[in-house]
Amino acid sequence: MTPQQLRAFCLDFNASAEEFPFGPETSVFKVLGKMFALTALDARPLTVNLKCDPDEAVRLREKYDGVVPGWHMSKRHWNTVTVSGVPDRLLRELIEDSYDLVVAGLPKADRLRLDRP
Repeated sequence: MTPQQLRAFCLDFNASAEEFPFGPETSVFKVLGKMFALTALDARPLTVNLKCDPDEAVRLREKYDGVVPGWHMSKRHWNTVTVSGVPDRLLRELIEDSYDLVVAGLPKADRLRLDRP
């Protein structure tokens, strides 16, 4: 996945937005103001921080060298994923799972509005 594809994929989710609270080099993708992905799209290698179920996070770290505890994030709930270090299909699933975990923490009315009860 290229940086442009990563950005487009993150912005394709309902109510997602790209913000730059940490400076112009760091893209933060949010749903209704809550972060679900963080990346420096110009970085090499390209990495992205994604929210993850704690048990799944440990499993992924054991299976893939490209998945490590979240850099500057809660190590229990966030992974840093090297884009080239995991299969493209898995990366897409991890981004969607991160989005879904964040949405699950939103008020019910917001979840229903996003069509993700």
